[in-house]
Order: sequence, then C-alpha cells, then structure tokens
Amino acid sequence: MTAITTGFRTAALGVFLCGIGLSAAAETFKFDKGHTEVRFLWNHVGLSTQSGEFRAVDGSVTFDSKKLGESKVDVTIKSASIDTGVERLDKHLKSGDFFNVEKHPEITFKSTSVRQTGVDRGQVIGNLTMNGVTKPVTLDVSLLFQGNHPLAPFIKAYAGAPYVAFSGRTEVLRSDFNLGKFAPLTSDAIEIVIQTEMRKAAE
Repeated sequence: MTAITTGFRTAALGVFLCGIGLSAAAETFKFDKGHTEVRFLWNHVGLSTQSGEFRAVDGSVTFDSKKLGESKVDVTIKSASIDTGVERLDKHLKSGDFFNVEKHPEITFKSTSVRQTGVDRGQVIGNLTMNGVTKPVTLDVSLLFQGNHPLAPFIKAYAGAPYVAFSGRTEVLRSDFNLGKFAPLTSDAIEIVIQTEMRKAAE
C-alpha cells in the first residue's frame, strides 16, 4: 500500500536534527535529491512485506545547534512520483481510490517541534498532509554524518559546503488519510523509512 512522510520521513524527512554542532547560528540544508529516499512498507494480505518509494522529494531543514527546539523541517513530495515497481499498482494508487493525485498533487510535512533523545538521536514532531488530510506524526531520527563530503576531494560537485546525513522512521495508519481501501486485509499500518544526504544551502 502506501503513505509517506513526508514523510513524509518524512520524510522527512527530512527530518531530524539531533546533537548537531555545525554552527552557533541557524543554518539551512537542502536535500541532495540523488541521495534521498522516502520508502514505505506494507504487509500484503499476510503473505509478504512489499515496499515502494516516492521519487520526487524536495525541502529543507533549518536549525541552530544551540536552539534545537527552534529547528524547522519542511518537506514536499509529488504524490504522482509514487513507484512500487508495478505499473498497474502505481496507476491504481494514483487514482481516486487512494492518492487522487490530480486533486492532491503534493504530500507535505511541516515540523512543529524537535526534541533531542540522545547524542545523535531525536524526534521531529510535525503535521503530515496527504490526500487532503492533515495529521500529527512523530519521526524518530538519527544523525549519521556531518562535515565535508568524503567524495569532495575527488568530485567537484561535492566540494564547497558541508553535508549532513540522516535516517528517519515512523508509522502511520493509511486509513487516517482516507487511504484505507482493503484494510486490514492489506495492512493499515504503513512503515515509512527515510534516508537522506543534505548539503548546506548557499547564503
């Protein structure tokens, strides 16, 4: 079945900010779209776990390492970019039975608060809007990397700005977003897994 986050993790997302000490001032990081995945997993009628992803993800994370509670995460996903690897299923998911992508072309996640739970872990709480419905979602996130990109000495495109990398996870009920067709035969609970690399935005 389906669902971000945004994040939507959401996202997502982007979606993160735990124990980061890059600067005493707020900085904004943008998604490296070629190295960002928003994947979702569902159980298919008790027989297997299936997965898909949203391929068009954009947004930013803005934070001050000394004021993590004031951090902001803003993610936008094109709902029509859903890709399960099965063309017939993708077409059905884009229809009015599920995402209704013509009426609701975007999925968004906007943070409302951030709290640190460990040295390199935290939670991002925010509003996920999908299929015209907005619900609160909590993303568990981990900081995986911060600093100059390891490939910067070899590939010019990676040089000139620091990077951060995060992973995030959350779970949503698709029925909460009017996406509940065939539930619970096909699982209502959808796991969302986010992996992202982000580059500091130019000032």
